[in-house]
Amino acid sequence: MLRTRERSWTFSKAFALKGVDRLLPPGSYRVVTDEELIEGLSFPAYRRVATMMFVPSANGSSLEMMTLDPADLQAAHDRDGGDDTA
Repeated sequence: MLRTRERSWTFSKAFALKGVDRLLPPGSYRVVTDEELIEGLSFPAYRRVATMMFVPSANGSSLEMMTLDPADLQAAHDRDGGDDTA
């Protein structure tokens, strides 16, 4: 069983992420996390299997979905000091 969680992350300054070859502009970004149910437990527990973020394309006319490491996203957010909202 797979579930998807969605969250908005806000950055107040341009920022960089591993795997993205350009600086991303400040703003709010949609982050989607897929999790799968860990079977065989007596209670429901989920494991993260993928984290994706929607970022402006290099030409700025569309959005790209980038797969990323959630630790890299958190580190960039910590450096920025931005607020995140659910």
